[in-house]
Amino acid sequence: MNEDIVNYLNEIRRDFSGKALTEESVHKNPIEQYAIWFEEAVNAQLLDPYAMSLTTVSANGQPSTRIVYMRGIKSDGFVFYTNYNSNKGSDVAANNKVSLNFFWGELERQIRVEGEVEKVSEVDSDAYFAQRPRESQIGAWASSQSEEIRDRKQLEEQVAFYTEKFKDKEVPRPVHWGGYVVKPTKMEFWQGRPSRLHDRIVYTKDRNDWKQSRLSP
Repeated sequence: MNEDIVNYLNEIRRDFSGKALTEESVHKNPIEQYAIWFEEAVNAQLLDPYAMSLTTVSANGQPSTRIVYMRGIKSDGFVFYTNYNSNKGSDVAANNKVSLNFFWGELERQIRVEGEVEKVSEVDSDAYFAQRPRESQIGAWASSQSEEIRDRKQLEEQVAFYTEKFKDKEVPRPVHWGGYVVKPTKMEFWQGRPSRLHDRIVYTKDRNDWKQSRLSP
């Protein structure tokens, strides 16, 4: 790695690890606090600040984790888009409790989210799908996500089929593709500090309010 980049990242890490995370300094609403941290991550020019791990649990109790992109923040949660027929879609249809994790190592920050997931409106899914690159729109039709296929050629054949099918037309959103919103019931903000004496502030949903507490590192 370029030495200038290494030095830059180290400077960022030292700067943020020196910032105390206190009950007085954080926003009373954890989603608003996330927005503050997210803006700082973007301004620090981190690679993929939108990336988050999503853990679902199947009907038989098997957890499964993958990286997805956060594509929107609502007042009540975090939005991502996917194929509803995928493994993650099958999992949340059976068990709507999920967890998210954002890890920004350069800033020594981590945000853990526990909550429940539900589909966003068709209007929201249509609007997001319409702004995607055409190649990604075709891909949503061509890929039967999580299903076993014969080989790469089969996928390429599907791409060619739908490219021809929608030639000179707008690509409509497939009914099996759309968004989910994860509505938090618990969020933890972790800030790395010297000597492993890290700051951990937890928000727990209490009806329509949020209760704050501190955890030992």
